[in-house]
Amino acid sequence: MATAITDIRPELDHGHPCFGCAVREISLCGVLESEELRTYKQTGSTVRYEAGAAIFFEGDPAESVYTLTSGTLRLSKLLPDGRRQIAGFIFPGNFLGITMEEEHAFTAEAITPAELCRFSRPRFEAYLRDHPLMERRLYALVAHELAAARQQVVLLGRKTATERVISFLLMLGSRCRKEGGLADELSLPMSRADIADYLGLRIETVSRELSALKAAQLIQLTNNHSVRLLEKDRLEEMSEN
Repeated sequence: MATAITDIRPELDHGHPCFGCAVREISLCGVLESEELRTYKQTGSTVRYEAGAAIFFEGDPAESVYTLTSGTLRLSKLLPDGRRQIAGFIFPGNFLGITMEEEHAFTAEAITPAELCRFSRPRFEAYLRDHPLMERRLYALVAHELAAARQQVVLLGRKTATERVISFLLMLGSRCRKEGGLADELSLPMSRADIADYLGLRIETVSRELSALKAAQLIQLTNNHSVRLLEKDRLEEMSEN
């Protein structure tokens, strides 16, 4: 888990380039004080993408890093047989683009309209050298990503279709709690096909499992892009079987 920020940072004034940022406290730059944050922001730019647009493609030079401030992205990889595997979803506050290689290993695409803070990789790395607290925060975020990747291996290798779908919903619920939202109300901006490719299932299987959970009155499908968790304790038990 990323290290929590427990101190109360001063409010930013209206003229600050990060004024009004909804994810400042949960993002990588949340450890910076006001003037440090101003300097950091001035080393980058704000970029916006429409739904369906690619931020970068697999194999592109890894020249920039990003913080997602609004919207949802998906990370995917094209398998040798032509199938797509979704490696994960990027939510507001997540950091994107860090790699030890010179090329991106995944394609990043906007599921919804998205806004990101973009920084050149050399400038970002230089800034980290001068700000060890931010560097430690990055290490914590990378460790959290590694733990999530290991959980994904377990999810795909050991769990049934029902357990995979439930684990996915609980993961989204945990994300809502982190952002201060209602953990019972989950936004599903991604398509059923995206969920299927992430969980290693068929689209029909995902739809069938969601319908079964609804019939059992464990969830409520409020519309195509949102779910209400009705029996969280029971769902947690089922995901761990």
